[in-house]
Amino acid sequence: MSIELLKTLSKSTQYLEQQLLGQLQDAGNTTTLAHYLELLSGAGMVTGLQKFSGSATRQRGSSPKMQVLNTALMTAQPGLDPDPSQAFSDRRGHLIESVVGAHLANAAAAGKCELTYWRDGNREVDFVVRVGNDLTAIEVKSGALRNTLPGMAAFIDSFGPRRTLLVGGDGIPLEEFLSQPVEHWVGVESE
Repeated sequence: MSIELLKTLSKSTQYLEQQLLGQLQDAGNTTTLAHYLELLSGAGMVTGLQKFSGSATRQRGSSPKMQVLNTALMTAQPGLDPDPSQAFSDRRGHLIESVVGAHLANAAAAGKCELTYWRDGNREVDFVVRVGNDLTAIEVKSGALRNTLPGMAAFIDSFGPRRTLLVGGDGIPLEEFLSQPVEHWVGVESE
């Protein structure tokens, strides 16, 4: 069970799979899993991002999106090449999204913002950052855009964020995004 859990956690941008939840049907196992996640989060390893819904009650009832806080966890698995430079591979995409997520999660842990994700069917936004009543929707891409961002368009229509950002690909270069505090990108001045 613990190896299976670690494999699931190492894919920080993947949602807690229904297979794992199927193995943890009873309330005791679900409580245990939530406790493990709390311990891993407290140790600065992994956290669970709640789904943004506009409603706090619905948000708390959703399955979390796993977010590593140290991307070394993603490349430390035996048999994996630690070099993620394979152009446009899924693994590279997950790693880049996780790097951005870790940057945002650190700001959330410091109380600078709230961090969630949004998904409706097959439409999603990688990260939703809330500061007060202001929302910023962030999509992360590791390569050039092949098409539009239907998740971002649906989120804009549903929630009207103050700001939208594309990080990587044809948007803000990853290095530039990481070189600035999150407050810079969400339009809040640092104190």
